[in-house]
Amino acid sequence: MIKVDRILYSSVVYPHNYGFIPRTLCEDNDPMDVLLLIFLRVKGICLMPMIDLGEKDDKIIVVCTNDPEYGHYNDIKELLPHQLAEITRFFEDKENENKDVLVNDFLPPSAAYEAIQYSILTEDELVYLRA
Repeated sequence: MIKVDRILYSSVVYPHNYGFIPRTLCEDNDPMDVLLLIFLRVKGICLMPMIDLGEKDDKIIVVCTNDPEYGHYNDIKELLPHQLAEITRFFEDKENENKDVLVNDFLPPSAAYEAIQYSILTEDELVYLRA
């Protein structure tokens, strides 16, 4: 059996790889989302606060720690303005899906780590969710 998670209603594509942090749960009842600039060992460089359909749906922007292009980045401010605009535009471009999405100002890495810590589930919470 195959289940479709979501359909993109326009010709947009994710600007970078997209994933989540296992064993986390956020206010939208989904795992903590991440936008991956490359797969491998990663570090968070910012928190992208976002509201999707009236619910908090933050994203963590991460880079690969040993990638020669991004590995030396430690903060979202090191990305080019165009890269930030591209990421923001992708998530705000939900008009064709009848979704109201707002991306707020990017926050520093410390906010990303705090959000991850806040969303990590205990073993008891994991057992409860699986039941």
